[in-house]
Amino acid sequence: MKSFLLAGAAALALATSAQADIVIHDAYARSAMATAPTGAAFMRIENTGDSDDRLVSVASDAAERVELHTHISDANGVMKMAEVEDGFAIPAHGEHALQRGGDHVMFMGLRAPFEQDAKVIVTLTFEKAGEKRVEIPVDLARTPMHGGGGAGHKNTGN
Repeated sequence: MKSFLLAGAAALALATSAQADIVIHDAYARSAMATAPTGAAFMRIENTGDSDDRLVSVASDAAERVELHTHISDANGVMKMAEVEDGFAIPAHGEHALQRGGDHVMFMGLRAPFEQDAKVIVTLTFEKAGEKRVEIPVDLARTPMHGGGGAGHKNTGN
């Protein structure tokens, strides 16, 4: 029994350590207009740890469905959104940007409109770091910056 408890404590310590390695920067959410049935969230995900990780899923009560998405070009060069079922790699000592025109969190079937300065709660699930709850501010006025990451706001969610 003692070894079982020690093993459990060690696993919890490793998971807590891995979760601390993931830092969310510059998060914001938006919809195209007040009555839009969809919205998106953007952020930079930093991995300060020594091991690669992967964002594998996202969940939120803000919408009927929440997915990890990207933009891909079809045969005619038209950009379309598509779900990324494998998630996004977050390299050790690196980061991955979720940004307009690229990878992002997609909210479909919004339960309420995204209103300026409201908060959207999401749970990001990582392969190694586990679940990370993030409170994301709605910023409908935000415009994308060069490089896509968007500067200005610095928001770290834990």
